[in-house]
Amino acid sequence: MNREDALSFIHETCKFGSKLGLENIGRLLNKLGNPQDKLNIIHIAGTNGKGSTASYIQSILIEDGYNIGIFTSPYLERFEERIRINDRLIEESKLVEGIEIIKNAVNSIVKEGGTHPTEFEVVTALGFWYFYHSSVDYVVLEVGLGGRFDATNIIKKPLISVVTSISFDHTAILGDTLEKIAFEKAGIFKENIPVVSFFQKNEVKNVLEEEAYKKNSNIKFLKKDEIIIQSKDAKGSTFIYKEQEYRTNLLGEHQIFNATLAIETIMQMMLNKDIEIKLESIINGVAKTIWPGRVEVLSEKPLFIIDGAHNVDGANALVSTINNYFKDKKIILLLGMLADKDIEKLTDIYAKFADEIFICEPDNPRAISKSELFYIVQKKNRNTKILDSNNDSINSAIKLIDENAVCIMTGSLYLIGDSRAYLRKIFNKKYEYKIN
Repeated sequence: MNREDALSFIHETCKFGSKLGLENIGRLLNKLGNPQDKLNIIHIAGTNGKGSTASYIQSILIEDGYNIGIFTSPYLERFEERIRINDRLIEESKLVEGIEIIKNAVNSIVKEGGTHPTEFEVVTALGFWYFYHSSVDYVVLEVGLGGRFDATNIIKKPLISVVTSISFDHTAILGDTLEKIAFEKAGIFKENIPVVSFFQKNEVKNVLEEEAYKKNSNIKFLKKDEIIIQSKDAKGSTFIYKEQEYRTNLLGEHQIFNATLAIETIMQMMLNKDIEIKLESIINGVAKTIWPGRVEVLSEKPLFIIDGAHNVDGANALVSTINNYFKDKKIILLLGMLADKDIEKLTDIYAKFADEIFICEPDNPRAISKSELFYIVQKKNRNTKILDSNNDSINSAIKLIDENAVCIMTGSLYLIGDSRAYLRKIFNKKYEYKIN
């Protein structure tokens, strides 16, 4: 088996669909010796900001000298981005070795009459196996979908549970009210394990408090009025939290709040788990955090930004950020989306925001077709175009960027992931992660 064989095995499991529940992942991990039970895990759920918060926490801990595993989804350019140690992609040899072991375990499960694990369950098992056999100090573990029945929730006793901003997304699966969605996210809470949460809407906060109480878990909510924003510009932001100044290079007010959530998580770990992290490591870790694909400036001249906003709150955060940092600039938008998102509300936001729109299509079976999206958007914004390929749209959009314009590609992480390597080549931008 080589890398291509391993990835083929992983991606072929998508035919088994997406099944929420812990029975399959439990059976698979038991075959692997339950590596997840031997790891120190920081578990992160939420709607928006999970990846950013995870990256801040990882960066702080790396800065303090720890070996840190991080598990996130989806990836942008390379599958291996999902499973990293100290921001180094999982080695090809370990990817192959792990999948060979997992494939044998899966074959055994099927032979015994069990259900074939899904793609996410296989990837989750690979992450746990790799982190355990690499002897990492801590794992920053991002929930895939929801929380209660997500495969990552097979863990029994994390160090701390973290909840980022909760809003509407995946409503067909998680529920059509914020209370129902919050209940599913709170499913990661464990008995006597502390919880740190983003400041939330009242209906969300009430549910989280109730679920934390049931688990006898102390829950700490961020308070917006304790965060003092000092400066914001196109290079990043400075802010004060608990009398200490920090800087983040990630753009957007929401990234200040995600950084603060990460800082508070570290503080609560020190308070509850007798872990010592130097203040200097927290400051430097926040400042050094990268998280590609989130209001990411790929080029300043011409000004080209990509962002994976794919729900209403994410879209509003993107619009607010662009209006704050790039006020009065003409907006050229490259837009592609998945069909299971809130297409009408999202296109309302983007059609009003953009001066010109080029319709794209993510390379994903869940994508809304270019022709269907064009039909919806052009009724809301007449300056909407559809070309033969995403690259054609990118090239045409770039030609329109002058000093008074900004081009933004958004609507789906899958879209910007498909196009990012092509864009990096155009703008001569290096790949961020370390490849073994």
